[in-house]
Amino acid sequence: MKKLVLIDGNNVVYRAFFALPLLSNTQGMYTNAIYGFTMMLLKVIDEEKPTHLLVAFDAGKTTFRHQTYASYKGGRQKTPPELSQQFPFVYDLLDKMGIKRYELDNYEADDIVGTLSKQAAGQGYEVRIVTGDKDYLQLVGNHIHVSLIKKGITDTVDYDHAGVMKRYGIGPEAVIDLKGLMGDASDNIPGVPGVGEKTAIKLLSQFGSVEGVYKRIDEVSGKKLKENLINNQEQAKMSKSIATIDREAPVTVTPDACTYAHKVTPEMIDLFKEFGFQSLIERLAPDEAQSSFDFSEAIQVEPIDRFTRDQLGSPSALIVEMLEENYHYGTIIGFAVSNTQGTWFIKTDQALKDDTFRAWLSDDSRKKVLLDSKQAEVALKWRNIDLRGIDFDVSLAAYLIDPAEAGQGFTRLARKHGMNYIEPDDLVYGKGAKQKIPEDDRLARHLGNKAAALLKLKPLLIEELKKNKQDKLLFDLEMPLARVLAKMEFTGVRTSAQTLEDMGKELDQTLAVIEKDIYQMAGLKFNINSPKQLGEILFEKLGLPAIKKTKTGYSTAADVLEKLRGRHEIIDRILDFRQLVKLKSTYVEGLLKVINPDTGKIHTRYNQALTQTGRLSSTDPNLQNIPIRLEEGRKIRKAFLPAEKGWQMFSADYSQIELRVLAHIADDDHLKQAFIDGLDIHTKTAMDVFGVDRESVTPLMRRHAKAVNFGIIYGISDYGLSQNIGITRKQAGKFIEKYLESYPGVQRYMKEIVESARRNGYVTTLLNRRRYLPDIRSRNFNRRSFAERTAMNTPIQGSAADIIKQAMINMDQRLEALHLQSRMLLQVHDELIFEVPEEELETMKQVVPEIMEHAIELTVPLKVECACGPTWYDAK
Repeated sequence: MKKLVLIDGNNVVYRAFFALPLLSNTQGMYTNAIYGFTMMLLKVIDEEKPTHLLVAFDAGKTTFRHQTYASYKGGRQKTPPELSQQFPFVYDLLDKMGIKRYELDNYEADDIVGTLSKQAAGQGYEVRIVTGDKDYLQLVGNHIHVSLIKKGITDTVDYDHAGVMKRYGIGPEAVIDLKGLMGDASDNIPGVPGVGEKTAIKLLSQFGSVEGVYKRIDEVSGKKLKENLINNQEQAKMSKSIATIDREAPVTVTPDACTYAHKVTPEMIDLFKEFGFQSLIERLAPDEAQSSFDFSEAIQVEPIDRFTRDQLGSPSALIVEMLEENYHYGTIIGFAVSNTQGTWFIKTDQALKDDTFRAWLSDDSRKKVLLDSKQAEVALKWRNIDLRGIDFDVSLAAYLIDPAEAGQGFTRLARKHGMNYIEPDDLVYGKGAKQKIPEDDRLARHLGNKAAALLKLKPLLIEELKKNKQDKLLFDLEMPLARVLAKMEFTGVRTSAQTLEDMGKELDQTLAVIEKDIYQMAGLKFNINSPKQLGEILFEKLGLPAIKKTKTGYSTAADVLEKLRGRHEIIDRILDFRQLVKLKSTYVEGLLKVINPDTGKIHTRYNQALTQTGRLSSTDPNLQNIPIRLEEGRKIRKAFLPAEKGWQMFSADYSQIELRVLAHIADDDHLKQAFIDGLDIHTKTAMDVFGVDRESVTPLMRRHAKAVNFGIIYGISDYGLSQNIGITRKQAGKFIEKYLESYPGVQRYMKEIVESARRNGYVTTLLNRRRYLPDIRSRNFNRRSFAERTAMNTPIQGSAADIIKQAMINMDQRLEALHLQSRMLLQVHDELIFEVPEEELETMKQVVPEIMEHAIELTVPLKVECACGPTWYDAK
């Protein structure tokens, strides 16, 4: 049997946007509406298994209904830009899934769905309509059902004729009469004043239709009701007319043209990757993450038991191949070397025992080309080999040339530069159960060809770097930084398991108190971690409004509970309970698992070639994300302490570095002067925005000013700001407008950087780091708007990243020059953490701010705040 599913695209995308928090991908693009829509779409496809599928969209703001009633939908707020920019990506998604989409000038999605459902039902199709709009219930009929989305996205109620009768007491054909009498505030349909849903249903049960009411108006009971009906007769008939879906619209697509093949296309998976929908990729294409490669050119690779010095020429490409991703603990499965003398493979055991090879690895005069120099350096440090002579890092070079391709893999990089790679099925090693080390001959050819390709890539990448004027960025910043990071990672940070265990016990005690409070407020004991039981307590026993429902009952998700704050004291305690449970499992128990039993330290890994802005990130574990808003979260830092007795933890933190960079780049006199005079920038902004003197600035004003200051950096909209600080969009718009009036240089910068991006196709940081913006010239307004916001932010955030990277290199050099024992341990965004002997504290208090504040000279002073103490927690 043929089944056609028709989806009201605008309605579902809107619902998804407002049902989910503002999610974004790694590039900062908002994705919550796309994600919610995709989840609904996949659920419908899975459950309905349609042979035909179409998503209908509104073509524009005006339709034929506006000719009858100019104020139709007139009360609706302007669509937030965070939502508008997601629509083009929804369209892309549908196209790449092979799903038909359609819009029609002067008509709404309702009319497209109404027309197609009528045609399809007449042609023997089973039709399912998916929407959150009750107006569609008028379409229910033979072979036509409506799935009405309730609260949230994926929770629906199915309606046939009996279902509509049960819900309203009237048939589907009378839904338009219902709207005619009661109106619809969401569409600004007036109806009859004083007539609500109950009254309208009562009238229709008695008289059948709007026309029936007026034919027998004398039979209507209630003087006021009769008077309202008589005085608003034309308005009632007009309202009914507007609410009526046109089922004869001039739709050019036919039901038969809406075939759906249920295919997972490569283009669709690529788009999911761009959006960051990893869970959907794993669900729909579980094999997509597995990839391996081989070089198909005829490179003669010689397995070798012992190198001679002549074979280890300079420069040579060096491959240190690992089985696992975490190179601190990973297994080296083989080495390869390629140079003008030839290409060789050497087994791990042989390589690590070969004195000539080990000496070559540590020889600074023998230049080496590596794919990932930090990975190789750290892996060899764990095996007591000091890798030196690193001449070129292919991954870092490729990352600087195009950061958008970060993490795309060596295969893609080689192919991009004209090298033909294949992905053989019999060379598989990776994560988990799929781990497999290939046979020696297969591995030898693979690694040898990889080394040969590295050698060929070096001159090609250097040529591109020089063309982009980025060679200094690689050789003077990123490659020296890789050595600093390798040293930090290998050094690690001492972590007290006992402290973490004690914290776990404290959290258990606190959780027990909170648990008791919750039971007392609820009036009985229940499983707080059970959404079903919690939902019954909140929404049935305590009578709180049910904001969202799921298949299994009431939703108790974080966004739902946040909306219920202030309605009952139990909500705050439940949110506290959840935060502490996560704190214990993710950080206390999570950190305990990654303490190296041999060193008593945690050895994180810094991702140097990942983010498009140039910022470092941290994994296994992520030490940049330890929560600090909750005091219990801040206490986690007590577990990090110096490795030596009598030493101190020492922290140095840039103060408002991004705002200082903005002042420099925008060359705004007012903003620069505020920093030169040492003013508190948030207080100064509050004074300017609210038009008050310093003494009149309240803490709330300063908080709002702070949100505007940091929001401006990210191109925040009035909607985004209103959500952040809990004010109306109108107020937020005025804040932003006033800010730009107060700092005209910032406004000028925003305009000029967008124009520059449009001319060049990219923006740069102070040290010439690039970020390409392919959508900056897009004809699509929403794609272009997102690229414009990115153009404004990247030079600021990227330059701040460049500054702290330069500071780390300079600091490492100064520690060596002064022969200090102090060690740099961690970088957490704008903060550096050291462990320092007591006798070097005064020196470090002078040296660290001096180095960091002069890493890169700006037209405003950089300011660094230092602190020290026995633990990282105390160094604040």
